[in-house]
Amino acid sequence: MRPADTSDLWWRTAVIYCLDIETFQDSDGDGVGDLEGLANRIEYLAELGITCLWLMPFQPTRDLDDGYDITDFYGVDPRLGDLGHVVELLRIAHGRGMRVIIDLVVNHTSDRHPWFVAARRSTRSRYRDYYVWRDRPPRGRPKHPVFPGEEQSVWEKDERSGQYYLHSFYRHQPDLNLENPDVRAEIARIVGFWTKLGVDGFRIDAVPFLIQPPGAADETDPHAFLRELRRFAGRRAGHAVLLGEVGLPHRDQLDYFGGSETELDLQFDFVTAQTAFLAFVRGDARPLAKVLRRRPTIDVRQGWATFLRNHDELSLELLEKDERAAVFAALAPDEKQRVYGRGIVRRLAPMLGGDPRRLRLAYSLLFSLPGAPVLFYGEEIGMGEQPELGDRAAVRSPMQWDRGAYGGFSATRPSRSITGIPDSGYGPDHVNVHDQLRDPDSLLSFVQVLISRYRAAPEIAWGEFTVLDAGEHAVLAHRCRADDRAVLFLHNFSDEPRHVELKTADVGGDRLHDLLAGGAEQAEDGRFVFDLAAYAQRWLRITEMERS
Repeated sequence: MRPADTSDLWWRTAVIYCLDIETFQDSDGDGVGDLEGLANRIEYLAELGITCLWLMPFQPTRDLDDGYDITDFYGVDPRLGDLGHVVELLRIAHGRGMRVIIDLVVNHTSDRHPWFVAARRSTRSRYRDYYVWRDRPPRGRPKHPVFPGEEQSVWEKDERSGQYYLHSFYRHQPDLNLENPDVRAEIARIVGFWTKLGVDGFRIDAVPFLIQPPGAADETDPHAFLRELRRFAGRRAGHAVLLGEVGLPHRDQLDYFGGSETELDLQFDFVTAQTAFLAFVRGDARPLAKVLRRRPTIDVRQGWATFLRNHDELSLELLEKDERAAVFAALAPDEKQRVYGRGIVRRLAPMLGGDPRRLRLAYSLLFSLPGAPVLFYGEEIGMGEQPELGDRAAVRSPMQWDRGAYGGFSATRPSRSITGIPDSGYGPDHVNVHDQLRDPDSLLSFVQVLISRYRAAPEIAWGEFTVLDAGEHAVLAHRCRADDRAVLFLHNFSDEPRHVELKTADVGGDRLHDLLAGGAEQAEDGRFVFDLAAYAQRWLRITEMERS
């Protein structure tokens, strides 16, 4: 591939960091994180090696769904700052070589959004058709609510008009009607507004719901809206990325990348993430190897976003029933740690028992798989959850910067609208940025090394991916090769040492250089021999045998 073909595809090799502004850093002592606080922490993220910030919703909101119930798509929640602060943050981030993407939440609005307020006021309102209304819920097989424990139906009766409105999520989040061209035009204006301010792209929330009837832009061609959105974003900002949340099997995700015309540039790889946790639990790499071998090859202009944890529950919906039960039993033995019968509301470190070996294995796997790795704030230091908060709020506590009061997040007690600081073994006295930055053996230091090695090995993102036969069920061996460069990766998912032998013909070279520990290994008798400690990981650059 010529360099010109990939010059604008920055997202293929991005290291993405997701954060919630209101829980990251408070700058003015009101107990709420804000844009100025985030701007003051950009240097930390730059030193970590982050190349793309993903900002969760910061627009005005009732804050009934962590900001995803938006009341004004063009504004900033006054608790967090204003548009001037957004522009300044973008300037600072861009100056440190970081792109910034934001959540695009256009499946629904808040029920306090002016559009919906007007729509409820009169059936003749021009905004009435901005939403999906029915005289009675449709007959036939009903759609199931996304939050089955909290909503019994996706249809809510509006007492004033007697009609029902659609809400795929909560009743306070009425679905927009994309069949209405005025709604699609409004979405385009939203995209145009933020790209004009300097935003580098969008993480699109709940993509499949955008194209499902009723309310789909085109029921005969459901994906037409995504292609239209991609074309518009490209016209407004040629470098803008569309990262989609599509929680479907790989084969179904292909449709969302598009065919002859691009739809999404990146998609989260939910299948690989969920299967990785199955491998952690069983100490068996075979399910993960099988998924990775079958992961579809996609256009070089597009890519996967790989992750372990994020701001939502760890969904297990794509696993088989017995696999899901095994992961639940091992990682969420308490029913309170589970949500909606499909996911786990815990952070990574507690799920893996706080074992440094298992955490290093997990992050080594994340950065060695082809795709753009995504980190959720606080995961790089091993923060824990707060189960007493319930549901998904458990993983959204304030960032822990130091041992000081409130973990250095704020000079005052965090607002009641924000989760407090945990006092468990994962609290700031034990887990914080300040201490780990000064400890070369900390999790933070290790993640920093992994990011550095990932960015120095472009063949991970661009190269041909091959799963090798390790001859050992607990070990995943894979190789990424691009032209005359290649890296071999070994990961032992077992709590016991494992012995692995690989032929040089399969490896593709007979000399290896260790990218994590240093040193070199030479093949003997046409093979490499590895004795891997429990939960060991190896990154080995493949080179040709030196000749005299």
